[in-house]
This record gives sequence, structure tokens and C-alpha cells, in this order.
Amino acid sequence: MKFILCFLFSISIFCCQKENFNKTIPIIEDSVVVAKPKVAISKTNQKAKEALEFCKTNHFNTDFCILIDMSLHSGLKRFFIYDFKKNEISQQYLVGHGCGNSSWSEDYTKENPSFSNEDNSHLSSLGKYKIGARGYSNWGIHLKYLMHGLEETNNNALKRIIVFHSWEKMSDEEVYPNGSPEGWGCPTVSNNAFKAIDPLIKNSKKPVLMWIYN
Repeated sequence: MKFILCFLFSISIFCCQKENFNKTIPIIEDSVVVAKPKVAISKTNQKAKEALEFCKTNHFNTDFCILIDMSLHSGLKRFFIYDFKKNEISQQYLVGHGCGNSSWSEDYTKENPSFSNEDNSHLSSLGKYKIGARGYSNWGIHLKYLMHGLEETNNNALKRIIVFHSWEKMSDEEVYPNGSPEGWGCPTVSNNAFKAIDPLIKNSKKPVLMWIYN
């Protein structure tokens, strides 16, 4: 009797194993991890070197400048306060660009923005700018700086009302792989970022250079 019970038990285990063996076991594939792009420090340093020479020649502030690398994804911090004395980025923030024909405040061109100097293009303009007068803004913390385009690629900035201001839709922290909300061409930063940047520009005794490049 003991032998029979053991035999039946063994058959039962075998059947259960066979049943489980024939079942399709779903395979969960590993998610593809996309490496977060990094700031090209060598490129930034080279731009800063060129910017410093420009500032010396044109009697701009030689303590710092603002560099905006539009080749970077808009969900990354690509707005740099560059310290000429230390030869390094001292502060960096998110910055928005123009939406063009895409929807306002979305991020459809986060990886491949277009640029234009044309009125009503709703696009940002590349080139060097002299940051001008400080005044009231309807956006963000209600402050703005006028932007004087110094090159053929951006000399319509004042006409187009392209100004530097804050926007409550902008984040303080990186939002990659999402992008920053897109406006009508102004370089926009978060409210907290503007509060940190404003004293630097306001207290500068010489014009401050903002260079937007791709």
C-alpha cells in the first residue's frame, strides 16, 4: 500500500510539472535606457573664449556672460552664466525657445528647434545680444530685459519684441526626456532662475552679453 501511494504521488508531481512546462511564460524585455545628453564643456569653453574677446573689444562686462546652447535638448539646462574669471559655468538653467508653427507652450521641437529673424515667425534668433533696459513684463515675476540683436541673424529682436523674461510654466529642474514649454521666440527661464540672474544683470556697470548659438 505504501508503495502504491508513493507511486501515485510521483505521477501527480510529474503531471503538474508537465502542465507548467507546457504553459507559455511571458518574457519581460528590459527597458531601453537612453543616456542623458551632457553639456559639451570643450565647446562651451571655446564659445566663452570667443565671447570674452568680443566683450573686451566692445566694452562689455568681462566678469561674466550668458551663453545659451540651443543644440542641447530643451529639457536640459542649456542656459549658462559663464564666469570669465574662473573659466567655468557658474550657474545653469533651463531655457525655452520659439515654437514656430507648432503649438504654443508645448514641447514639439524640443530636440530640433528652427530659428528665424523674421517678424511673426514665432522662432528664436541666433546670435549675440546686448542685454538692454530692465522693465515691466506681463509674464513670470513681471520683469524683463530688452535684447538688442547685434548680428544679421537677430537684428530684428526689438522690433519683434524678443525679450528676456521668466515664465511660470518653466521648471527649475531638468525635465528630460520631456522638453521645456515653447513660446514665441523669447529666451524664457523659470521664476526662480530669473530672480537669481536679475541681480547680476541689474548691478552690472557695463552691458552684458547674451550669446544664443546652435
